[in-house]
Amino acid sequence: MSDAPRDRLRLAHCADSRSVADLWLRSRKASFPANPATIHDDEDVREYFGAVVFEEMEVWVIERPERGIIALMALSPGWVEHLHVEPELTGHGLGSCLLDVAKERGQGGLDLWTFQSNLGARRFYERHGFVEVATTDGDNEEGEPDVRYHWGPVAAPVGTDPRSEGPAGATIEE
Repeated sequence: MSDAPRDRLRLAHCADSRSVADLWLRSRKASFPANPATIHDDEDVREYFGAVVFEEMEVWVIERPERGIIALMALSPGWVEHLHVEPELTGHGLGSCLLDVAKERGQGGLDLWTFQSNLGARRFYERHGFVEVATTDGDNEEGEPDVRYHWGPVAAPVGTDPRSEGPAGATIEE
């Protein structure tokens, strides 16, 4: 799964919501300027994760005993909504492990959005077999150009965007 065999991959629970949101915040802030700055304050992000992400999506995490949650992924049917790794742990296989789970669960195909400026994420997804299927000039809440990627046999219909419509050797614990 990753460099540290003691890492544990599992489905997240509602009680993990704050830790997951805090990891998302650290990841987004560390990725600036490849990702634009988040337009929501920290407390709004925490509320969003508790009220939306954990209520409407399947959330997977990797946790390390001495560190807690070090990687997260949120899925809705056919979509990878969020994939973030503790900033200093990128490049150690954690994101790849989570993406393998997504592919296993989304065998009919997966779509995701990332910012055009996030070249590291774009290379990561392309290495994992995702192909670019659409771009925008910034019709997202940040107003920044983004790119839609697809993996698998069937792409979601053009115009289907969960950001505006909402969701329709590891030990895996469910």
